[in-house]
Amino acid sequence: MRRTGVFGGSFNPIHYGHLLLADEVQERLALDRVLFVPAAVPPHKPGRDLAPAADRYRMVELAVGRHPGFVVSDVELARRGVSYTVDTLAALSAPNEELVLLLGSEMFLDLLSWREPRTIARLARLVVIPRAGSPFDPESAAAQKVLREIGLDRFTTVDGPPWPPDTALIVHATSLPISASELRVRVRDGRSLAYRLPEAVADYIRARGLYREERAR
Repeated sequence: MRRTGVFGGSFNPIHYGHLLLADEVQERLALDRVLFVPAAVPPHKPGRDLAPAADRYRMVELAVGRHPGFVVSDVELARRGVSYTVDTLAALSAPNEELVLLLGSEMFLDLLSWREPRTIARLARLVVIPRAGSPFDPESAAAQKVLREIGLDRFTTVDGPPWPPDTALIVHATSLPISASELRVRVRDGRSLAYRLPEAVADYIRARGLYREERAR
């Protein structure tokens, strides 16, 4: 059985915060690999300032290529329409795959607004990663409501498998103070991207002229 972490997002652009988080979660949970899944049409992101899907895929490819446990997937780029997580998990499901879905704590609290959240929880083990500066209280009414509505019993902080059934995992990982929106502003202002994302990604952004002005849709 291969244990695969599924890390979806717009990656607009991918940066060291994404990469460090994925590396720590892979190590903590003994995942065989982390699958980065760039969204073609993110359902919760506005169209403005979003680089073309092919460019965002290529940037992820450049960023993860040298890590033996990281893989990039085009499953959402190959599918027409909005990139819903439930469809992606269904496409990735296989008898020899145990899927582990990586979610920021804010994303988890918003999960009931996603398409078919109970099916998401059935198709993959949910891993909630609290964001630095945004305390996540698993006993709060909001967190417990999400847990109850998606059919899970409780949270657990167990690292390595086997994990208790019907639980969501909480994993604390290092959160770097880097945001994709700040990086896009830096590009528009002609400021440095050094030490914030891989050099190959920075070179690609410059070569393609990405983020020099806002994209309107």
